Amino acid sequence: MPVDIRSSQALRLWHDVSLAVVREHDADLSPRQITVLLTVYLEPPPHTVRGLAEKLGVTKPAITRALDTMGEMRLLSRRRDEKDKRNVIVQRTVEGALYLEKLADLIVAKAKDLPR
Repeated sequence: MPVDIRSSQALRLWHDVSLAVVREHDADLSPRQITVLLTVYLEPPPHTVRGLAEKLGVTKPAITRALDTMGEMRLLSRRRDEKDKRNVIVQRTVEGALYLEKLADLIVAKAKDLPR
């Protein structure tokens, strides 16, 4: 279902959600980290460090740094691919799913507050 909002409303929504995340959430993720997290949760697995780097157009070390931070927060986990030891599989966690569920609820709430 398409959403019909003006540019100013889209920016206001992004601002309001970002502000609420900074104020209310324990995990204050960078745009790169949130993109990695959303990619892993919204697109079908498997996800690898190499695949995420290619998809986002960044280096593998950049993905590794993002995963290090999110691993400490328990939003994602990693394991070595048993079939190909060169690959690192990125996996979803319960904590990550709950974080995104709360974030989605926050976005919906802030969208309802947008001036019309």
